[in-house]
Amino acid sequence: MSVSTITSKGQVTIPKKVRERLHLRTGDKLDFHIEDDGSLRVHPIAKKAAEVFGRFARKADRARSPRQMKQRLREAFRQGRI
Repeated sequence: MSVSTITSKGQVTIPKKVRERLHLRTGDKLDFHIEDDGSLRVHPIAKKAAEVFGRFARKADRARSPRQMKQRLREAFRQGRI
């Protein structure tokens, strides 16, 4: 289990093992989602739009809404494809 403390400014240091496992670097963005049961899910957001666009553009068989694209990105992160 990895534990962090929230600072007075609301900041948290992500433990090194977690950063390494998720391939997080300085400047990366994270998406926070609060589940209905009160648990918190954190997902990294794509580092480069060109990289993400290239992965989905080849597989695209139809136009997707921004909401559908965001959902596909989250699934790709969960599965370790990005």
